Amino acid sequence: MSAKRLRSRVFQALVLPLLAVLMTVGGCGLTITRIQTAADKPSNVAVYFKVEDAKGEPVGGMTAEQFEIYEDDELVSVYESKQTILNPEVAASHYTLLLVDMSGSVADSEDFPKISEAATLFTSQVEKNNQVAIYAFDGSAEIHKITDFTGSAGGAQARANSLSGFKPQDPSTNLNGAIVQGLEVLDAGLEKAENPLRIGTLVVFTDGTDRASRVPESEMLDAVNGTPYEVFAIGLGAELSEKDLQQIGKSGTALAKDSSEIQTAFETIGKRIEQLTQSYYLLSYCSPARAGSHTVTVKGKHTPEGKKKETTGALETEFDAEGFDKGCDPNTKPKFDITKGDMAADDSGGKTKGKAKASASTN
Repeated sequence: MSAKRLRSRVFQALVLPLLAVLMTVGGCGLTITRIQTAADKPSNVAVYFKVEDAKGEPVGGMTAEQFEIYEDDELVSVYESKQTILNPEVAASHYTLLLVDMSGSVADSEDFPKISEAATLFTSQVEKNNQVAIYAFDGSAEIHKITDFTGSAGGAQARANSLSGFKPQDPSTNLNGAIVQGLEVLDAGLEKAENPLRIGTLVVFTDGTDRASRVPESEMLDAVNGTPYEVFAIGLGAELSEKDLQQIGKSGTALAKDSSEIQTAFETIGKRIEQLTQSYYLLSYCSPARAGSHTVTVKGKHTPEGKKKETTGALETEFDAEGFDKGCDPNTKPKFDITKGDMAADDSGGKTKGKAKASASTN
């Protein structure tokens, strides 16, 4: 394997509690990264994975017909396997926390109505595929809950308007401390998620740099770079530079130079999160195997919009068919075991969190 390809795999791999080796095989244009595999009686096999193009951009909207399944290098008939793409929500929980700067320079500015409206529209957009929470920060030591993670569509959006009535307790800006706390709130929310596979995103909106100096910048950057979650940053105004934002938004940034660009900036990040969510797939099928261990290869093919050339990619994983028999229904919800493989507990004996992280960029 070339050094270039090895670096690409490491960069695009999902960061899970135990960084086990993800089995991905070569392709042309697509990178398909396995997150978890489940095998259950009577003969159900399910593979949860993420698809990206050659530039690391998420690829959504693929159908079961765009994937071929091989067991031990032999093509499994689609009629025999009954392969299908299940709703990924039955296997994974996607949580997004929107952290909004409500320091004096924002809350008391003439731009605030546009910021509040953009945050509400953003929540509506992201909430289609994610549970969303909204927190505000000012110069105070603690961030302020506007709305917690909701399990029903429209729940967070309905309460996002509460931002308009928020009054800062301290007009300064505790940006560094807010980001550290935001990641902790996201972590705590995902601990309560119903599904074993848990994917988190933090979105930070601010119009300036940290002023309160409650938390060192180095501590904030360590938290951002060390988290397995996506972190996006939306900036407003001349005080922030792209470099400032990129230190926070390791997964992507959007900078609004003035109030006329606020909504577009929020929409850019909202679309990115939507694309990322849709790039996760849960492929389920009925295996013809009835005993022994087997290697599964999933091959995908995709023609990018506006292109004629088809791109391909593949992944490999394994399962044990001991006790397999007839009677399989591929629509059965898989039972992912988070005590094994990529989802195992960490070496320190800490509680399994089942987190996944995927890299991305927004320009």
